[in-house]
Amino acid sequence: MKDIPADYATFSGVGEPTLASNLGEAIELARSTLRLPVAVLTNSSLMTREDVRNELVLADMVVAKLDAPDEEIFHQVNRPAGGRTLGQIIQAISLFREKYRGKLALQMMFIEANKDHAGEMANIAEQLSPDEVQLNAPLRPCAVRPLPPEDINSIKGEFSSLNNVMTVYEAPKPEVVPLNRKETRRRRPEV
Repeated sequence: MKDIPADYATFSGVGEPTLASNLGEAIELARSTLRLPVAVLTNSSLMTREDVRNELVLADMVVAKLDAPDEEIFHQVNRPAGGRTLGQIIQAISLFREKYRGKLALQMMFIEANKDHAGEMANIAEQLSPDEVQLNAPLRPCAVRPLPPEDINSIKGEFSSLNNVMTVYEAPKPEVVPLNRKETRRRRPEV
């Protein structure tokens, strides 16, 4: 295998990485085999489970999704399954943060339904003390139109009390060369 420059070996993709019953083992295997730090992108829904939090602690970076300030918007934006509540997820991220020594990032997607609640979401983020906050808009093809850069920049102003806040529109865009262009286009079609 030829060397490929990379920052992290990242667990993400189609499906939720924390569904893997061997996530901790997979993290350790990826780190030792690839000799790279490991990141896990999670929708946060299973962080309510102690065993999942214990396995996530093994990652060098965890990016936890949080898109709502209250239960009503949580159900509207995320349509959670399995009876999960926003309160449970916030409490789980807080418990995780208490013992996690790696880099915790919160990924917050803003759309029309939650954009007027940025201040409330910033307060939640502040309570969770992330190392980084990522303010996103849905730029891949989906049923929801992305907010324009000026709206996302206005939302960013609500997060001024936090350090290391970036938006999807200002994040650096590294040049990435896919290993298999056809497979990459199938998974990530261009907008």
